[in-house]
Amino acid sequence: MSSWEIVLLGAIAGFTIYLGLPVGRLQNVSGAVRAGLNAVAVGILIFLLWDVLSAGIDPVETSLLDARNHGGSWLRFAGFAALLTVCVAIGLMTLVHYDMWLRRRRAAGVDGPGAASTATLRSHAGPIARLSEPKRLALFIALGIGFHNFSEGLAIGQSAASGEISLALLLIIGFGLHNATEGFGIVAPLAAENERPSWAFLGVMGLIGGGPTFLGTIVGQAWVNEWLFTAFLGLAAGSILYVVIELLAVGRKLGYVEIATWCILLGLFLGFATDMVLVAAGT
Repeated sequence: MSSWEIVLLGAIAGFTIYLGLPVGRLQNVSGAVRAGLNAVAVGILIFLLWDVLSAGIDPVETSLLDARNHGGSWLRFAGFAALLTVCVAIGLMTLVHYDMWLRRRRAAGVDGPGAASTATLRSHAGPIARLSEPKRLALFIALGIGFHNFSEGLAIGQSAASGEISLALLLIIGFGLHNATEGFGIVAPLAAENERPSWAFLGVMGLIGGGPTFLGTIVGQAWVNEWLFTAFLGLAAGSILYVVIELLAVGRKLGYVEIATWCILLGLFLGFATDMVLVAAGT
């Protein structure tokens, strides 16, 4: 199988994310359904957080065992540990501080001297600040998933570059299934707030969330770097953790605790179910 065929299949694996995005255009759904959709997304993202952190901690543990048992470098272990820690913190705290900055700016503009309306503030703000809160949260989810999917693309490209074509194909199938559920996770905040996005907005979210699988496949075939892989996993973990916290807050406002709890379990089990293909591949 040629490099271009692997890249094409990597693109297909990334863009299955579009299968779940149309859910965001649902309208006039009941409060219970909105709470359930939000909770399923929480379950999927909790699985992704576990999946990303498991992969991210692996080079840290490997370098530690190598230093302890085989005379490896303790500096290498410290480097991996620091890289993962810093990238998780960056992925989480940059989103926290950005959101806090937006809220302070809007509060000062609406309540302070010479107050302006929220609509006026949005018209003079940047493109992200102009988004509604549900759309901004959807964007942050897409960013976190994009970081995650770039690392998945690296794994596909690395397998193909090393001649393990059958493994690469199984990874493509598994990641494709993953991405189909991730698309739903992106638009869940919109469905929960009963805000109907445009097709153009969904298209952009799909590019941000799924496109990095394609880019990672290209990079992984040409150049594999464990440090880069770890850094993207750390960024993904931090941003996904932020989104989980925000979606849980949305869920508390919506209520329907029993339905939400069952749906979190459903989302979690969906994540593990799609992961079984990767387990079958021996990864």
